[in-house]
Amino acid sequence: MSAIRKPHAAALLVLVTAAGSALVSAGPAAAATNSNNGQIKNVIYLLGDGMGRTHVTAARQRYYGASGHLAMETMPVVGQVSTYAVERMSGQPGAADFTPNLVTDSASAATAWSSGVKTYNAALGIDAKGQLAPTIMELAKQSGLRTGNVSTAEITDATPAGQMSHALARGCQGPSYSAAACQDLSITGGTALPTSDLRVTPIADQIARNGTADVILGGGLSRFDAADEQALRDQGYAVLGSPASQTVATRDDLTAAANAKTFALFNKGNMTIEKFKTEHPAAPQAAEPNLSDMTGKAIELLNGANKGTDKGFYLQVEGALIDKRSHANDAAQTLGEMKAFDDAVAAALDFAKKDGHTLVLVTADHECAGFNIIEKGTFTNAEAANPPVNADGGNPANNSTPLRTGGNTKDATRSTGIVNGSGAGDPHNFAPATFRTADDPASVVDGSPQASLWLTYLSGNHTGADVPIFAYGSGAEKVGGSIDNTALFGIVRGALNIG
Repeated sequence: MSAIRKPHAAALLVLVTAAGSALVSAGPAAAATNSNNGQIKNVIYLLGDGMGRTHVTAARQRYYGASGHLAMETMPVVGQVSTYAVERMSGQPGAADFTPNLVTDSASAATAWSSGVKTYNAALGIDAKGQLAPTIMELAKQSGLRTGNVSTAEITDATPAGQMSHALARGCQGPSYSAAACQDLSITGGTALPTSDLRVTPIADQIARNGTADVILGGGLSRFDAADEQALRDQGYAVLGSPASQTVATRDDLTAAANAKTFALFNKGNMTIEKFKTEHPAAPQAAEPNLSDMTGKAIELLNGANKGTDKGFYLQVEGALIDKRSHANDAAQTLGEMKAFDDAVAAALDFAKKDGHTLVLVTADHECAGFNIIEKGTFTNAEAANPPVNADGGNPANNSTPLRTGGNTKDATRSTGIVNGSGAGDPHNFAPATFRTADDPASVVDGSPQASLWLTYLSGNHTGADVPIFAYGSGAEKVGGSIDNTALFGIVRGALNIG
Protein backbone atom coordinates (compact mmCIF):
# COMPACT_ATOMS: atom_id res chain seq x y z
CA MET A 1 0.00 0.00 0.00
CA SER A 2 1.31 3.41 -0.86
CA ALA A 3 2.45 5.79 1.83
CA ILE A 4 0.01 8.42 3.09
CA ARG A 5 1.17 11.87 4.08
CA LYS A 6 -0.23 13.22 7.31
CA PRO A 7 -2.79 16.04 7.42
CA HIS A 8 -1.77 19.67 7.81
CA ALA A 9 -0.20 20.41 11.20
CA ALA A 10 -2.69 23.09 12.21
CA ALA A 11 -5.63 20.79 11.54
CA LEU A 12 -4.09 18.04 13.62
CA LEU A 13 -3.38 20.43 16.48
CA VAL A 14 -7.09 21.19 16.72
CA LEU A 15 -7.99 17.51 16.35
CA VAL A 16 -5.64 16.19 19.01
CA THR A 17 -6.38 18.96 21.50
CA ALA A 18 -10.11 18.52 21.19
CA ALA A 19 -9.95 14.74 21.32
CA GLY A 20 -7.59 14.88 24.27
CA SER A 21 -9.98 17.07 26.25
CA ALA A 22 -12.84 14.71 25.56
CA LEU A 23 -11.02 11.54 26.46
CA VAL A 24 -9.64 12.78 29.77
CA SER A 25 -13.18 13.32 31.04
CA ALA A 26 -14.14 9.76 30.15
CA GLY A 27 -11.65 7.85 32.25
CA PRO A 28 -12.38 4.24 33.23
CA ALA A 29 -10.59 4.24 36.57
CA ALA A 30 -11.94 4.89 40.04
CA ALA A 31 -11.20 8.14 41.85
CA ALA A 32 -7.72 8.55 43.25
CA THR A 33 -7.13 7.90 46.93
CA ASN A 34 -4.18 9.64 48.54
CA SER A 35 -2.91 7.83 51.64
CA ASN A 36 0.50 9.49 51.93
CA ASN A 37 -1.00 12.57 53.63
CA GLY A 38 0.42 14.88 51.00
CA GLN A 39 3.97 13.73 51.56
CA ILE A 40 4.49 12.91 47.88
CA LYS A 41 4.70 15.65 45.25
CA ASN A 42 6.61 13.77 42.56
CA VAL A 43 6.61 10.28 41.06
CA ILE A 44 9.51 8.92 39.03
CA TYR A 45 8.50 5.72 37.25
CA LEU A 46 11.46 3.80 35.81
CA LEU A 47 10.82 0.94 33.42
CA GLY A 48 13.44 -1.61 32.37
CA ASP A 49 11.86 -2.92 29.18
CA GLY A 50 12.11 -6.71 29.12
CA MET A 51 13.75 -6.82 32.55
CA GLY A 52 13.00 -10.01 34.46
CA ARG A 53 14.26 -11.13 37.84
CA THR A 54 17.25 -12.90 36.26
CA HIS A 55 18.27 -9.74 34.40
CA VAL A 56 18.56 -8.05 37.80
CA THR A 57 20.49 -10.95 39.37
CA ALA A 58 22.89 -11.30 36.44
CA ALA A 59 23.65 -7.58 36.33
CA ARG A 60 24.31 -7.53 40.08
CA GLN A 61 26.72 -10.46 39.87
CA ARG A 62 28.43 -9.09 36.78
CA TYR A 63 29.13 -5.61 38.15
CA TYR A 64 29.00 -5.90 41.95
CA GLY A 65 29.55 -9.57 42.79
CA ALA A 66 27.39 -12.18 44.47
CA SER A 67 27.00 -10.20 47.69
CA GLY A 68 26.64 -6.80 46.04
CA HIS A 69 23.53 -4.84 45.13
CA LEU A 70 22.22 -2.83 42.22
CA ALA A 71 20.82 0.58 43.13
CA MET A 72 17.30 -0.75 42.57
CA GLU A 73 17.95 -3.56 45.03
CA THR A 74 18.64 -1.06 47.81
CA MET A 75 15.06 0.18 47.67
CA PRO A 76 13.10 -0.85 50.76
CA VAL A 77 9.97 -2.35 49.17
CA VAL A 78 10.04 -5.24 46.69
CA GLY A 79 7.15 -6.97 44.98
CA GLN A 80 6.17 -8.70 41.78
CA VAL A 81 3.86 -7.67 38.95
CA SER A 82 1.69 -9.82 36.70
CA THR A 83 1.77 -8.66 33.10
CA TYR A 84 -0.78 -10.56 30.99
CA ALA A 85 -2.69 -8.82 28.20
CA VAL A 86 -6.11 -9.65 26.72
CA GLU A 87 -7.33 -10.58 23.27
CA ARG A 88 -9.00 -8.14 20.87
CA MET A 89 -12.60 -7.34 21.84
CA SER A 90 -12.10 -8.86 25.29
CA GLY A 91 -13.77 -7.41 28.34
CA GLN A 92 -11.81 -6.44 31.43
CA PRO A 93 -10.93 -9.02 34.13
CA GLY A 94 -14.10 -10.26 35.81
CA ALA A 95 -16.31 -9.60 32.78
CA ALA A 96 -18.14 -12.47 31.10
CA ASP A 97 -16.28 -11.81 27.84
CA PHE A 98 -12.82 -11.59 29.43
CA THR A 99 -10.21 -13.47 27.34
CA PRO A 100 -6.61 -13.25 28.58
CA ASN A 101 -3.46 -13.39 26.50
CA LEU A 102 -0.78 -14.63 28.88
CA VAL A 103 2.19 -12.98 27.17
CA THR A 104 2.04 -9.22 26.71
CA ASP A 105 3.90 -6.91 24.40
CA SER A 106 5.21 -3.50 25.39
CA ALA A 107 2.17 -1.63 24.04
CA SER A 108 -0.51 -3.47 26.00
CA ALA A 109 1.70 -3.41 29.10
CA ALA A 110 2.25 0.34 28.74
CA THR A 111 -1.49 0.86 28.45
CA ALA A 112 -2.07 -1.21 31.59
CA TRP A 113 0.03 0.98 33.90
CA SER A 114 -0.63 4.23 32.01
CA SER A 115 -4.41 3.90 31.73
CA GLY A 116 -5.37 1.14 34.16
CA VAL A 117 -7.03 -1.09 31.56
CA LYS A 118 -6.10 -4.37 29.93
CA THR A 119 -5.84 -4.25 26.16
CA TYR A 120 -4.60 -6.30 23.23
CA ASN A 121 -1.00 -6.50 22.09
CA ALA A 122 -0.12 -3.53 19.84
CA ALA A 123 -2.79 -1.17 21.26
CA LEU A 124 -1.92 2.10 23.01
CA GLY A 125 -4.17 4.21 25.21
CA ILE A 126 -7.33 2.27 24.37
CA ASP A 127 -9.07 -0.72 25.88
CA ALA A 128 -9.46 -4.03 24.04
CA LYS A 129 -12.67 -2.85 22.39
CA GLY A 130 -11.04 0.29 21.03
CA GLN A 131 -12.41 2.81 23.52
CA LEU A 132 -10.14 5.72 24.45
CA ALA A 133 -8.62 5.59 27.95
CA PRO A 134 -6.88 8.60 29.52
CA THR A 135 -3.27 8.16 30.60
CA ILE A 136 -1.78 9.06 33.96
CA MET A 137 0.50 11.57 32.22
CA GLU A 138 -2.48 13.29 30.61
CA LEU A 139 -4.25 13.43 33.97
CA ALA A 140 -1.13 14.75 35.68
CA LYS A 141 -0.76 17.45 33.04
CA GLN A 142 -4.44 18.36 33.35
CA SER A 143 -3.95 18.73 37.12
CA GLY A 144 -1.15 21.24 36.65
CA LEU A 145 1.82 18.96 37.27
CA ARG A 146 4.96 19.04 35.17
CA THR A 147 5.50 15.92 33.08
CA GLY A 148 8.46 14.19 31.44
CA ASN A 149 9.06 11.19 29.21
CA VAL A 150 12.55 9.73 28.65
CA SER A 151 13.55 6.63 26.68
CA THR A 152 16.53 5.07 24.93
CA ALA A 153 14.11 3.86 22.24
CA GLU A 154 12.38 5.96 19.62
CA ILE A 155 10.11 8.24 21.63
CA THR A 156 7.25 7.02 19.43
CA ASP A 157 7.89 3.42 20.51
CA ALA A 158 5.36 1.59 22.67
CA THR A 159 6.49 2.41 26.21
CA PRO A 160 6.94 6.19 25.89
CA ALA A 161 4.05 6.45 23.43
CA GLY A 162 1.77 4.71 25.91
CA GLN A 163 1.74 7.87 28.03
CA MET A 164 1.34 10.39 25.20
CA SER A 165 -0.85 8.83 22.50
CA HIS A 166 -3.84 6.66 21.64
CA ALA A 167 -3.50 4.21 18.75
CA LEU A 168 -5.12 1.07 17.42
CA ALA A 169 -1.67 -0.10 16.28
CA ARG A 170 1.71 0.75 17.81
CA GLY A 171 3.33 0.77 14.35
CA CYS A 172 1.43 3.93 13.39
CA GLN A 173 4.38 6.15 14.27
CA GLY A 174 4.94 8.55 11.34
CA PRO A 175 5.91 10.63 9.50
CA SER A 176 4.82 8.72 6.39
CA TYR A 177 2.69 5.67 6.95
CA SER A 178 0.34 3.21 5.32
CA ALA A 179 -3.28 2.74 6.27
CA ALA A 180 -2.48 -0.86 7.15
CA ALA A 181 0.03 0.31 9.76
CA CYS A 182 -2.59 2.40 11.57
CA GLN A 183 -5.94 0.63 11.15
CA ASP A 184 -7.21 -2.50 12.94
CA LEU A 185 -10.33 -3.68 11.16
CA SER A 186 -10.99 -6.40 13.74
CA ILE A 187 -11.64 -3.63 16.28
CA THR A 188 -13.63 -1.35 14.00
CA GLY A 189 -16.00 -3.97 12.57
CA GLY A 190 -14.26 -4.19 9.22
CA THR A 191 -14.56 -0.48 8.43
CA ALA A 192 -11.47 1.70 8.29
CA LEU A 193 -11.62 4.75 10.56
CA PRO A 194 -11.38 8.19 8.95
CA THR A 195 -7.96 9.80 9.18
CA SER A 196 -9.48 12.45 11.45
CA ASP A 197 -9.87 9.83 14.19
CA LEU A 198 -7.25 10.19 16.94
CA ARG A 199 -6.69 6.43 17.09
CA VAL A 200 -5.29 6.34 13.54
CA THR A 201 -3.36 9.61 13.83
CA PRO A 202 0.40 8.92 13.67
CA ILE A 203 1.95 8.83 17.14
CA ALA A 204 4.59 11.42 16.26
CA ASP A 205 1.85 13.85 15.24
CA GLN A 206 0.09 13.33 18.56
CA ILE A 207 3.25 13.78 20.63
CA ALA A 208 4.28 16.96 18.78
CA ARG A 209 0.89 18.59 19.24
CA ASN A 210 -0.83 17.47 22.42
CA GLY A 211 1.69 18.87 24.93
CA THR A 212 1.26 15.86 27.22
CA ALA A 213 4.94 15.79 28.22
CA ASP A 214 6.89 18.97 29.00
CA VAL A 215 10.27 17.26 28.71
CA ILE A 216 10.76 14.68 25.94
CA LEU A 217 14.18 13.03 25.59
CA GLY A 218 15.15 9.95 23.58
CA GLY A 219 15.55 8.61 20.05
CA GLY A 220 13.39 8.53 16.93
CA LEU A 221 14.17 11.81 15.17
CA SER A 222 13.25 10.31 11.78
CA ARG A 223 9.65 9.95 12.97
CA PHE A 224 9.30 13.76 13.11
CA ASP A 225 9.48 16.40 10.37
CA ALA A 226 9.45 20.15 9.86
CA ALA A 227 5.72 20.47 10.60
CA ASP A 228 6.22 18.64 13.88
CA GLU A 229 9.11 20.93 14.81
CA GLN A 230 7.01 24.02 14.11
CA ALA A 231 4.14 22.63 16.17
CA LEU A 232 6.50 22.07 19.10
CA ARG A 233 8.05 25.54 18.84
CA ASP A 234 4.59 27.10 18.66
CA GLN A 235 3.85 25.53 22.06
CA GLY A 236 7.01 26.97 23.61
CA TYR A 237 9.31 23.94 23.41
CA ALA A 238 13.04 24.39 23.03
CA VAL A 239 13.82 21.92 20.25
CA LEU A 240 17.40 20.66 20.52
CA GLY A 241 18.69 19.49 17.18
CA SER A 242 16.12 19.75 14.39
CA PRO A 243 13.48 17.41 12.97
CA ALA A 244 13.28 19.71 9.94
CA SER A 245 16.93 19.17 8.99
CA GLN A 246 17.16 15.76 10.69
CA THR A 247 20.00 17.03 12.90
CA VAL A 248 20.22 15.00 16.09
CA ALA A 249 20.77 16.62 19.48
CA THR A 250 23.93 15.87 21.47
CA ARG A 251 25.00 15.42 25.06
CA ASP A 252 26.39 18.96 25.03
CA ASP A 253 23.02 20.28 23.85
CA LEU A 254 21.36 18.47 26.74
CA THR A 255 23.84 19.79 29.29
CA ALA A 256 23.10 23.36 28.20
CA ALA A 257 19.30 22.90 28.14
CA ALA A 258 17.43 25.24 30.48
CA ASN A 259 13.90 25.53 29.04
CA ALA A 260 11.08 24.06 31.15
CA LYS A 261 9.68 22.60 27.91
CA THR A 262 12.42 20.72 26.06
CA PHE A 263 12.28 18.30 23.14
CA ALA A 264 15.54 16.54 22.27
CA LEU A 265 16.09 13.42 20.19
CA PHE A 266 19.64 12.07 20.00
CA ASN A 267 19.39 9.43 17.27
CA LYS A 268 17.28 9.03 14.15
CA GLY A 269 16.26 5.60 15.42
CA ASN A 270 16.75 3.91 18.78
CA MET A 271 19.63 5.29 20.79
CA THR A 272 23.00 3.54 20.65
CA ILE A 273 23.84 0.68 23.00
CA GLU A 274 26.31 1.51 25.74
CA LYS A 275 28.69 -1.30 24.76
CA PHE A 276 29.21 0.22 21.31
CA LYS A 277 29.84 3.70 22.71
CA THR A 278 32.39 2.32 25.17
CA GLU A 279 34.21 0.42 22.45
CA HIS A 280 34.02 3.26 19.88
CA PRO A 281 34.62 6.51 21.80
CA ALA A 282 35.40 8.43 18.60
CA ALA A 283 32.18 7.40 16.83
CA PRO A 284 29.47 10.06 16.32
CA GLN A 285 27.13 8.00 18.51
CA ALA A 286 29.44 8.58 21.47
CA ALA A 287 28.04 12.12 21.58
CA GLU A 288 24.69 10.73 22.73
CA PRO A 289 23.89 11.12 26.43
CA ASN A 290 23.33 8.01 28.48
CA LEU A 291 20.11 7.23 30.32
CA SER A 292 21.44 8.59 33.60
CA ASP A 293 22.32 11.90 31.88
CA MET A 294 18.82 12.19 30.47
CA THR A 295 17.18 11.23 33.75
CA GLY A 296 19.16 13.79 35.72
CA LYS A 297 18.44 16.57 33.25
CA ALA A 298 14.73 15.72 33.09
CA ILE A 299 14.51 15.89 36.89
CA GLU A 300 16.41 19.18 36.88
CA LEU A 301 14.11 20.77 34.31
CA LEU A 302 10.88 19.48 35.83
CA ASN A 303 11.78 20.26 39.41
CA GLY A 304 13.25 23.64 38.51
CA ALA A 305 10.04 24.69 36.79
CA ASN A 306 8.14 23.98 40.03
CA LYS A 307 10.34 26.07 42.31
CA GLY A 308 8.24 28.32 44.52
CA THR A 309 5.03 26.37 43.84
CA ASP A 310 3.26 23.49 45.53
CA LYS A 311 3.12 21.53 42.27
CA GLY A 312 5.04 18.33 41.61
CA PHE A 313 6.00 16.33 38.56
CA TYR A 314 5.52 12.94 36.97
CA LEU A 315 8.45 11.47 35.05
CA GLN A 316 8.63 8.18 33.16
CA VAL A 317 12.07 6.80 32.26
CA GLU A 318 12.57 3.73 30.06
CA GLY A 319 15.69 1.63 29.63
CA ALA A 320 14.43 0.27 26.33
CA LEU A 321 17.46 -1.54 24.98
CA ILE A 322 17.42 -4.26 27.66
CA ASP A 323 14.51 -5.71 25.74
CA LYS A 324 15.89 -5.13 22.29
CA ARG A 325 19.21 -6.81 23.10
CA SER A 326 17.43 -9.68 24.88
CA HIS A 327 15.39 -10.28 21.72
CA ALA A 328 18.74 -10.60 19.95
CA ASN A 329 20.02 -13.00 22.64
CA ASP A 330 23.10 -10.82 23.08
CA ALA A 331 23.96 -11.21 26.74
CA ALA A 332 26.91 -8.81 26.72
CA GLN A 333 24.82 -5.95 25.36
CA THR A 334 21.92 -6.85 27.65
CA LEU A 335 24.17 -6.61 30.71
CA GLY A 336 25.51 -3.24 29.57
CA GLU A 337 21.99 -1.88 29.18
CA MET A 338 21.03 -3.21 32.61
CA LYS A 339 23.95 -1.30 34.13
CA ALA A 340 22.97 1.88 32.28
CA PHE A 341 19.37 1.53 33.47
CA ASP A 342 20.45 0.97 37.06
CA ASP A 343 22.64 4.07 36.88
CA ALA A 344 19.49 6.01 35.95
CA VAL A 345 17.73 4.44 38.93
CA ALA A 346 20.60 5.65 41.13
CA ALA A 347 20.15 9.20 39.79
CA ALA A 348 16.44 9.12 40.57
CA LEU A 349 17.02 7.70 44.05
CA ASP A 350 19.65 10.31 44.81
CA PHE A 351 17.16 13.06 44.00
CA ALA A 352 14.35 11.38 45.94
CA LYS A 353 16.43 11.01 49.09
CA LYS A 354 17.42 14.66 49.01
CA ASP A 355 13.95 15.86 48.08
CA GLY A 356 11.93 13.86 50.62
CA HIS A 357 8.68 14.16 48.65
CA THR A 358 9.26 11.76 45.76
CA LEU A 359 8.01 8.22 45.16
CA VAL A 360 10.33 6.14 42.97
CA LEU A 361 9.00 2.99 41.28
CA VAL A 362 11.24 0.62 39.29
CA THR A 363 9.72 -2.24 37.32
CA ALA A 364 9.37 -3.80 33.86
CA ASP A 365 6.67 -4.26 31.25
CA HIS A 366 7.45 -7.95 30.73
CA GLU A 367 10.34 -10.40 30.80
CA CYS A 368 12.12 -10.95 27.50
CA ALA A 369 13.63 -14.15 26.12
CA GLY A 370 13.74 -16.35 29.23
CA PHE A 371 17.10 -15.08 30.46
CA ASN A 372 18.73 -17.62 32.79
CA ILE A 373 21.85 -18.31 34.84
CA ILE A 374 23.07 -21.90 34.60
CA GLU A 375 25.70 -23.76 36.58
CA LYS A 376 29.28 -23.10 35.54
CA GLY A 377 30.53 -25.83 33.21
CA THR A 378 27.09 -27.20 32.30
CA PHE A 379 25.12 -26.92 29.08
CA THR A 380 21.65 -25.95 27.96
CA ASN A 381 18.80 -28.13 26.73
CA ALA A 382 19.24 -26.42 23.35
CA GLU A 383 22.71 -27.98 23.13
CA ALA A 384 21.58 -31.46 24.13
CA ALA A 385 21.06 -34.45 21.85
CA ASN A 386 18.04 -35.30 24.01
CA PRO A 387 16.28 -33.57 26.91
CA PRO A 388 17.15 -34.71 30.46
CA VAL A 389 16.08 -38.17 31.53
CA ASN A 390 13.56 -38.85 34.26
CA ALA A 391 16.16 -39.92 36.81
CA ASP A 392 13.52 -40.58 39.45
CA GLY A 393 11.41 -42.87 37.27
CA GLY A 394 11.97 -45.89 39.51
CA ASN A 395 10.68 -44.17 42.64
CA PRO A 396 7.25 -45.63 43.56
CA ALA A 397 6.28 -42.20 44.92
CA ASN A 398 6.72 -40.79 41.42
CA ASN A 399 3.53 -41.69 39.64
CA SER A 400 4.61 -40.35 36.27
CA THR A 401 5.69 -42.70 33.53
CA PRO A 402 9.11 -41.71 32.19
CA LEU A 403 8.94 -41.08 28.47
CA ARG A 404 12.69 -40.81 28.03
CA THR A 405 15.31 -43.29 29.14
CA GLY A 406 18.39 -41.59 27.76
CA GLY A 407 19.52 -38.05 27.22
CA ASN A 408 21.18 -35.02 28.74
CA THR A 409 24.26 -35.43 26.60
CA LYS A 410 25.76 -32.65 24.53
CA ASP A 411 25.29 -32.71 20.76
CA ALA A 412 28.47 -31.50 19.08
CA THR A 413 26.48 -30.26 16.09
CA ARG A 414 24.46 -27.92 18.35
CA SER A 415 27.31 -26.71 20.52
CA THR A 416 30.78 -25.67 19.46
CA GLY A 417 31.76 -23.90 22.68
CA ILE A 418 30.87 -20.74 24.53
CA VAL A 419 28.99 -18.39 22.20
CA ASN A 420 31.08 -15.33 23.08
CA GLY A 421 34.27 -17.38 23.23
CA SER A 422 35.44 -20.46 21.38
CA GLY A 423 32.15 -20.99 19.56
CA ALA A 424 31.58 -17.41 18.45
CA GLY A 425 32.03 -18.21 14.78
CA ASP A 426 29.23 -20.80 14.55
CA PRO A 427 25.83 -19.22 13.74
CA HIS A 428 24.04 -22.42 14.85
CA ASN A 429 25.68 -22.61 18.26
CA PHE A 430 23.28 -22.83 21.24
CA ALA A 431 25.90 -22.71 23.99
CA PRO A 432 25.80 -20.20 26.87
CA ALA A 433 27.72 -16.93 27.05
CA THR A 434 30.14 -16.53 29.96
CA PHE A 435 31.20 -13.41 31.85
CA ARG A 436 33.65 -12.56 34.57
CA THR A 437 32.08 -11.10 37.70
CA ALA A 438 33.32 -8.73 40.36
CA ASP A 439 34.31 -11.79 42.39
CA ASP A 440 36.47 -13.42 39.71
CA PRO A 441 40.28 -13.12 39.64
CA ALA A 442 41.61 -10.36 37.38
CA SER A 443 42.99 -12.96 34.97
CA VAL A 444 39.51 -14.31 34.13
CA VAL A 445 38.02 -12.93 30.91
CA ASP A 446 34.58 -12.95 29.30
CA GLY A 447 33.99 -15.84 26.95
CA SER A 448 36.21 -18.24 28.88
CA PRO A 449 35.24 -21.44 30.71
CA GLN A 450 36.77 -19.93 33.86
CA ALA A 451 34.27 -17.02 33.99
CA SER A 452 31.74 -17.72 36.73
CA LEU A 453 28.58 -16.18 35.20
CA TRP A 454 27.03 -18.49 32.58
CA LEU A 455 24.01 -16.98 30.81
CA THR A 456 21.45 -18.47 28.43
CA TYR A 457 18.22 -17.54 26.69
CA LEU A 458 15.07 -19.62 26.30
CA SER A 459 13.84 -17.89 23.14
CA GLY A 460 13.99 -14.71 21.14
CA ASN A 461 10.60 -13.52 22.33
CA HIS A 462 8.75 -12.26 25.38
CA THR A 463 7.70 -14.58 28.19
CA GLY A 464 4.75 -14.48 30.57
CA ALA A 465 6.80 -14.40 33.76
CA ASP A 466 5.93 -11.92 36.51
CA VAL A 467 8.41 -9.06 36.75
CA PRO A 468 9.98 -7.45 39.83
CA ILE A 469 9.06 -4.06 41.23
CA PHE A 470 11.11 -1.96 43.65
CA ALA A 471 9.86 1.15 45.44
CA TYR A 472 11.13 4.02 47.59
CA GLY A 473 9.15 6.79 49.28
CA SER A 474 5.86 7.32 51.04
CA GLY A 475 3.27 4.91 49.67
CA ALA A 476 5.92 2.44 48.48
CA GLU A 477 4.31 -0.31 50.56
CA LYS A 478 1.42 -0.45 48.07
CA VAL A 479 3.56 -2.39 45.59
CA GLY A 480 4.76 -4.99 48.10
CA GLY A 481 3.63 -8.56 47.45
CA SER A 482 1.91 -9.48 44.19
CA ILE A 483 0.01 -6.91 42.13
CA ASP A 484 -1.21 -6.62 38.57
CA ASN A 485 0.25 -4.05 36.18
CA THR A 486 -3.10 -2.23 35.96
CA ALA A 487 -2.87 -1.50 39.71
CA LEU A 488 0.09 0.79 39.04
CA PHE A 489 -2.23 3.33 37.41
CA GLY A 490 -4.18 3.79 40.63
CA ILE A 491 -1.07 3.74 42.82
CA VAL A 492 0.59 6.53 40.84
CA ARG A 493 -2.65 8.47 40.56
CA GLY A 494 -3.18 8.26 44.29
CA ALA A 495 0.39 9.28 45.08
CA LEU A 496 0.04 12.37 42.89
CA ASN A 497 -3.46 13.04 44.24
CA ILE A 498 -4.94 13.64 40.81
CA GLY A 499 -8.58 13.04 39.97
